[in-house]
Amino acid sequence: MIEIPSDLHPDLVPLAFLLGTWEGAGVFDFPGAEKCNFGQEVIFGHDGRPFLEYTSKTWVLDAEGKPVKPLESESGFWRIDKDRKVEITMTRDDGVIEIWYGELAEAKPQIDLVTDAVARLGDAPPYSGGKRLYGYVKSDLMWVGEKATPEVPLRPYMSAHLKKVVNPSEWAKDLKDLPDDGIAFFR
Repeated sequence: MIEIPSDLHPDLVPLAFLLGTWEGAGVFDFPGAEKCNFGQEVIFGHDGRPFLEYTSKTWVLDAEGKPVKPLESESGFWRIDKDRKVEITMTRDDGVIEIWYGELAEAKPQIDLVTDAVARLGDAPPYSGGKRLYGYVKSDLMWVGEKATPEVPLRPYMSAHLKKVVNPSEWAKDLKDLPDDGIAFFR
């Protein structure tokens, strides 16, 4: 079940499934870079205004699944209009700034996105655009990203499967209903 915070801007209700902190792992594979597994944390938040705040951090994982080094970080703002058109401004740690446009599917919580504009700092890596697909599947957030450079045509390069992190303060409020000794709850 998707909870809709009472202070969420009404325009953002269709994107409420994104809210929260998500963690998981995925695969990175792009020509010219070493293929690796990565860990990821994604946070979608809001402050009552008509956009979601977004941050994503990824890190390379070793064979045992332990973090080795940072991979990519990005942050931005997600908006949606009355026609379910999604607009995103995003800044990446490598010096790339992107504008993404897409659409929220009618029948399911799925968002297809494509870059509309890309700006790069002088020392940013080559990048000419991308596509992403985000989907809310069985209470998990899954996504796949495609990337193009002047040398490499558009192709998949990252994908991940993320699970929502439960905030203890959300369920702690229900602890007041437990018996004082806590044991009776399990009887």
